[in-house]
Amino acid sequence: MPDISYLILLIVSRETIFLQSTTFPTSHPPVFPMFSHNNIHKLIESIHNRPEQIVLATTGVGTLAQAWLYGVAGASQTMLESTVPYAKQALSEFIGQIPNKFVSPITARLMAAQAYQRAVHLREEETIDVIGVACTGAIATNWEKKGEHHAYITLWQKDRVTTYHLSLAKGKRSREEEEEVVSQFLLEALAKALGVIAEIKVATRDRVTTEVVKWGDAIQAVLQKERSFVGIYADGRAKHQGINPELLFCGSFNPFHQGHQQLAQIASEMMGKPVAFEISAFNVDKPPLTVEVLQARLAQFAGKSPLYITSAPTFIEKCRLLPNTTFIIGYDTAVRIIAPRYYNNSTPDMMAALNEIRSLNGHFLVAGRVDKQGVFQDAEALQVPSDLQDLFTPIPASKFRVDLSSTEIRNQKAEQ
Repeated sequence: MPDISYLILLIVSRETIFLQSTTFPTSHPPVFPMFSHNNIHKLIESIHNRPEQIVLATTGVGTLAQAWLYGVAGASQTMLESTVPYAKQALSEFIGQIPNKFVSPITARLMAAQAYQRAVHLREEETIDVIGVACTGAIATNWEKKGEHHAYITLWQKDRVTTYHLSLAKGKRSREEEEEVVSQFLLEALAKALGVIAEIKVATRDRVTTEVVKWGDAIQAVLQKERSFVGIYADGRAKHQGINPELLFCGSFNPFHQGHQQLAQIASEMMGKPVAFEISAFNVDKPPLTVEVLQARLAQFAGKSPLYITSAPTFIEKCRLLPNTTFIIGYDTAVRIIAPRYYNNSTPDMMAALNEIRSLNGHFLVAGRVDKQGVFQDAEALQVPSDLQDLFTPIPASKFRVDLSSTEIRNQKAEQ
């Protein structure tokens, strides 16, 4: 008998649908039921009735969940985009790095982070809550696998990241059956994140472990000064102690833009160290930032770079909190650091503070900046007292110069 062609869904977005025709022998047609039972259909209806929207990325397993979600009326309410970065290069490009393991909790979290970034970009209004959903796994195929059959499912939300590890009973199901089990688990995990269901159903022969990191609680602890800082990795893990960046870019990052990214890259190349970022929840001249604002700022770094949220508004406090650190700053900030008027108009107080920073092995890497009058201030022209010059290293304008400021970006966005 002749072969029969089936259409496999690869990528779906609101703007584009890509389909690829794949041929299977008629003796072994794929068995992918649209819905194995009515409960899945009802579950998806409940998901679509929620106001949240999602971007879904799957690789290796979980793709059936995409077809199920699009197969129920109301998908446009929920689905912003879905993607299947299946090849090694495709997955590496999607998460922005070559993973140590393609099936791992870190890879799942990085996938979910990129999905979340994409969802933030695609949503029509900033008030709409979004979720980045990801699944990576290894299940039965046409050759016997030595390793376990399992999947990692991660959901990235504005205040937390949740990762499930579903370990399947090996040799008990066909590939099609394992695909269906993982896809149903993914939908139930999404439904739980949305508050549609309270618990996820798992067969007794399978095992599930869960890891949850709640940034909202961690940030609140910093705001209440119960914690001095929280360091949040690019993949969403968080730590309150035992970490100390060597190169730290401090700022408000409202928004985090291309100029910041270029400066971070140049600084990393100059110092030969990776860059982390820092936002202080407190400011000398302004009210503290709110949990909601800090969560929004944090979202900009999801899947990209580590971010420290601290309770330290001044550099002497930052240095006490994070010694042995080089701080990346702009020309305007450097001017304030060496101005006695910021130390009760006392030169001895200024020198005492900067000498303490020196004793804590602190250092400043200074970039040029455009001032309020639109004039570029070259970091090499900074007038540093001779006994403080070892604390400051200028970045030449020939290496870095960006004339666009965060304020200009915010103004341009407001005018749109």
